Amino acid sequence: MKYAIIIPDGCADWPIESLGGYTPLQAARTPNMDSLAASGIVGWSKNVPDELPPGSDVATLSLLGFDPLVCFTGRAPLEAIAQGIELQPNDWAFRCNLVTVNPTGTMQSFTAGHISTEEAAALLQALQEEVGRTPTVPGIQFYGGVGYRNLLLFSEDSDKSVFNRETQTFPPHDYSDQPIDPALPQGPGCEVLLHLMYESHRVFADHPVNRRRIKQGKLPATQCWLWGQGCKPNIEPFAERFRKTVGDKTFRGTMITAVDLLRGIAKLLEWSVLDVPGITGCVETDYAAKGRYASETLAKSDLVCVHIEAPDEAGHEGSAEKKIWSLEEIDEKIVGPVAEALKKYDNWRLLISPDHPTPVALKTHTRGPVPWFIAGSDIHPDTAERYNESTAEKSSYSFDPGWELMPYFLGDGSLPVPS
Repeated sequence: MKYAIIIPDGCADWPIESLGGYTPLQAARTPNMDSLAASGIVGWSKNVPDELPPGSDVATLSLLGFDPLVCFTGRAPLEAIAQGIELQPNDWAFRCNLVTVNPTGTMQSFTAGHISTEEAAALLQALQEEVGRTPTVPGIQFYGGVGYRNLLLFSEDSDKSVFNRETQTFPPHDYSDQPIDPALPQGPGCEVLLHLMYESHRVFADHPVNRRRIKQGKLPATQCWLWGQGCKPNIEPFAERFRKTVGDKTFRGTMITAVDLLRGIAKLLEWSVLDVPGITGCVETDYAAKGRYASETLAKSDLVCVHIEAPDEAGHEGSAEKKIWSLEEIDEKIVGPVAEALKKYDNWRLLISPDHPTPVALKTHTRGPVPWFIAGSDIHPDTAERYNESTAEKSSYSFDPGWELMPYFLGDGSLPVPS
């Protein structure tokens, strides 16, 4: 059996008045997804438990078949693993966004105007050199990532860390165009995090990178923002977890993504990560390259997972137009080619599902249900004719908790009979 999973991150949404009461998924022209959905079954799942924050970390683990209430320790450790950073038992990793906070204390841009990777690296190097001169925060190391997405690692010799599960931090994208004061770190170790954030404001203020960006009419990175903390996770490999269905450990999975979070999850699952030139993790990315590489990789992988960040980025920007455009690009340049490649095999299954909703109206994630469909050589069609939130809502095929969907997709038992 050949498997493919396509994750249009954050594509689920709410009806939008300017779209005539349709969601972006309903408004987008997606003939490939609609045709495949009509040949298979459409349903919904709830990937984020009420007890956890609605992030892509929690939601993606759930979508891929892992109970986040059991295995989730934080977002940053997953991204650290993606970068090849070896976490020790007492280490704490934090996501380190570069952001733009305006003089009134409002989160103007959680991406610092989509600062480049090279610019971010220069700013973090300056910050590392500055804080490294004082003993105030020993044992820290900044790691550059992609663009505004970076990491901070606290390495402690003692098992009595200044941080624990009571430490609270907040994603900057949840506070777009809002005051930052309610979102500042709280609880154990917050004074250390606040010190670093305030120091970054001072170090970045007159840095050549920011002077140049301002001169070019771009937003400066005014400071770093620390969040998504956690320790080393313990997650079993995908083939081991689903051994009953996929067989022994020779099962080969491949992840295609531009986002470190997904790369880290893939490494924990013991999937290979395929580097695709031209992909960015932004709305503007090389969709065709993702579709082409995924189609070709099916020949040597049992499962290929393609993650596309673009719809989520569009949701955070509050742009229904960009979300629709990204969905149409995904449909034409990824879904179409991957489906054609799958159909060359006698036995195949395709799952398309976002991880969580990112409503344009909110500019952030929610815990709500997400629509999915499964098509394949052995999947008999249901009554749905299109793939969107409305058809999923009417379906009797549902999974709450969402992590129970994956075994059924893989074929470990029959899909539940609609009531």
